[in-house]
Amino acid sequence: MKRVRMLLRVSSNQQLEADGDLSIQRQLVKEYIESQPDWVLDDKEYFEGSNSGYKNAVADRDVLQEALNDAKNREYDILVVYKDDRIGRLMWEIGAYIMTLKGYGVDIYTVKDGCISPSQDDIMGQIMLALRYGNAQKSSADTGMRVKDTAQKLVQSGKYMGGKAPYGYEFVLSGEISKHGRALHKLVIDPEKTEVVKHIFNLSLNKEYGSTRIAKELNNDDRYKDMAPNDVWKSGTISSILKNPIYAGYTAYKRRENISGHLHRNSHNDWILSSEANDDIKIIEFDTWERNLEKIALRRDKCSKNPAHNDVNVIKRNYGMLSLVDVMHCGCCGSKMVNGSKYSYWKIKATGEKRCSKIAIYKCQNAWQGVPHDRKPMYRADKIEPIIFESLASYIGQLQENEDAFEDISKNQSSELNKLKNELNNYKKTLDDINKKVEILEKEIPNAITGDYPLTLDDLAIQIKKWKEEALTQLEVIKHKEQELEGATVTQKDWESLRKNIPTWQEVFLHADSATKRVLVNRLVERIDVKQNEVKIDFKINLNDFLTQPRISSDSDTTQYRPYLK
Repeated sequence: MKRVRMLLRVSSNQQLEADGDLSIQRQLVKEYIESQPDWVLDDKEYFEGSNSGYKNAVADRDVLQEALNDAKNREYDILVVYKDDRIGRLMWEIGAYIMTLKGYGVDIYTVKDGCISPSQDDIMGQIMLALRYGNAQKSSADTGMRVKDTAQKLVQSGKYMGGKAPYGYEFVLSGEISKHGRALHKLVIDPEKTEVVKHIFNLSLNKEYGSTRIAKELNNDDRYKDMAPNDVWKSGTISSILKNPIYAGYTAYKRRENISGHLHRNSHNDWILSSEANDDIKIIEFDTWERNLEKIALRRDKCSKNPAHNDVNVIKRNYGMLSLVDVMHCGCCGSKMVNGSKYSYWKIKATGEKRCSKIAIYKCQNAWQGVPHDRKPMYRADKIEPIIFESLASYIGQLQENEDAFEDISKNQSSELNKLKNELNNYKKTLDDINKKVEILEKEIPNAITGDYPLTLDDLAIQIKKWKEEALTQLEVIKHKEQELEGATVTQKDWESLRKNIPTWQEVFLHADSATKRVLVNRLVERIDVKQNEVKIDFKINLNDFLTQPRISSDSDTTQYRPYLK
């Protein structure tokens, strides 16, 4: 009598939970074994639940490895499965696995096709075995492609294809039934968590906090620390929220992609978004989400070093008490003022309690390194900042009230426009030079093939690739400069919109914390030069920066996001 064991496999949790497919497999295999007069069913059964035979390699499937080890120990003679695809769907790996079992004296039978294990000297049988699993692999690949195409179309139509509801949402019954008879669910906003999501975007966009700093802020805040999705806020959770377009009402596909068994995050430029926003699940405006994504990118070194962002102020870590540290300079030598804060520590003798205090101070680093000055420039933050903030609020107030300010801005912007035009022309000239070099090198390819050119064909290809990459970089810079030039002109219509929408800046500076003030100063001010009896402020006027600031009033800390001025 031949000892027989059965192998059962289901590829999805739905099959496993329903148990329908599994119970049918077991019954059909058992009946097939009982129909064979010289077979006896062994007590041991191999079962593989919710495991794909297409995506997983044989070496990573513990059940197949267990069956292989048992065959090596001569514990059974025949392995029976319902269909050949229960073993797997990989052309070369499954064929090799079957032949390895054959080498240990174990044949594989299927209910549908009988024995599929060719003998070791049956070359044609082994070829047919490879073709069998080649067709299975192709069928799985085609099915996967159809599933992806279908998912992409569903996402573009606004369907949510994720498994777990994102933070701030929950699943409820939609009232629809699938073709498989399952009740379908839909995403709805969780009102309690909506305010948390808005607060997270506010901290990132208007205070320029990173995900780690935001997680610390939430964990230290009694309002939010108990609302974390997994008991505690983590930077990964914050990063996932900030980058997910679902909060702007857009479902997305291909944010991650499985490549060679590993999950890779795709660039947001490669994501498939729904064609329209779903207002029923929108928590923030798409413009807010998009600007925040740009802020996150600018905080990375590789983006801030790009030529297109040379003139962009990027606050990578918004810590500390000094709101003017990025723009304040010494009026005597011109060097940037740095943190010169003083700390005092002491202990109360009676209780042993340790105490400390801090005085926030700006200081000129050159003066402290010995560069001659009339006197060492050092300014307490609580003395100099109120003067500068009052000047900022006063200046913005004048812009709102002054009818002639538009003419002044129009005159002042002409030089800036000329500068931008010259920069754009220079970048275009550089791109033309690069394209000419590529054209010249490509003409030399035939000579490189015949050996009549100083460079080999491989070296020539490397040079062409290098210049083409440089051309792409220049195109990106040119696109950025063109957008900058397009938005640099302030029209009369823009001015009226500006006067109408500028927030109450005096209230902003009065009630905002130091982190928010630092962000606002960076957007409003090019440079501040401070002397003992003089403060000089150079403003930079950017309508987009004005119109996207939050209005902070004395009776509420609610942030209202305003769209860019187009």
